Amino acid sequence: MDTAHRLFSCLSRTGGNRRMKLPARILKRVIDVVGASTALAVSAPFMLGICIMIPFKLGKGGVFFTQTRPGHNEEPFDVVKLRTMLEAFDKDGNILPEGERLPEFGWTLRRLSIDEIPQFWNVLKGEMSIVGPRPLLMEYLEAYPPEARRRHDVKPGITGWAQVNGRHESTFSQRLEQDVYYVDNQSLALDLKIMWYTVTRVLLKSNVRKPDQDIAEVDDLDLHRHVKARKKENS
Repeated sequence: MDTAHRLFSCLSRTGGNRRMKLPARILKRVIDVVGASTALAVSAPFMLGICIMIPFKLGKGGVFFTQTRPGHNEEPFDVVKLRTMLEAFDKDGNILPEGERLPEFGWTLRRLSIDEIPQFWNVLKGEMSIVGPRPLLMEYLEAYPPEARRRHDVKPGITGWAQVNGRHESTFSQRLEQDVYYVDNQSLALDLKIMWYTVTRVLLKSNVRKPDQDIAEVDDLDLHRHVKARKKENS
């Protein structure tokens, strides 16, 4: 953890946000709207079938999963995904760990990134972009190294530089470092590069988180432990 914080300390001395110029920002928004509209329209028949299957495969619970995440300038918004996990509890009424609630059907939706498709609606609403740092949990904010919070200087994205450079195999500090890199080097050329890499990564099914992966193996910033401690304080 100390090494990760020293890394971001170094970044804060060398980094600098290179903001896109107005014409590029307008074109990026046009690409977002056209891309999101096309993705939603093309995937509609397929998504209808998936939505019909979810109650049969995952039991009771909604088709969609929504959660408040920090967006541009850390403004909260509700991100939308397809539900991939069972509503399962232990004998004391506590929800079971994620690994025990993720069946093969839900794992397949995640592995192929199908559960992310509804986020194109967030893109149309202007809350997200197709490319940008992934929106993480609100509870992570206060536990971030200060420099890492600059990842919120741009809109969050469906895919990003971290997702095409290791994804779930990277440590949390590496992912946040890559997010800050994107903020400091954002351009339409980089966006197109990330989109292309995303398509190839999905087709190759590379760097996908395994159902039994222990978050502690990659959480070198202790973000999950912080979230658990906060929930315990509030319970």
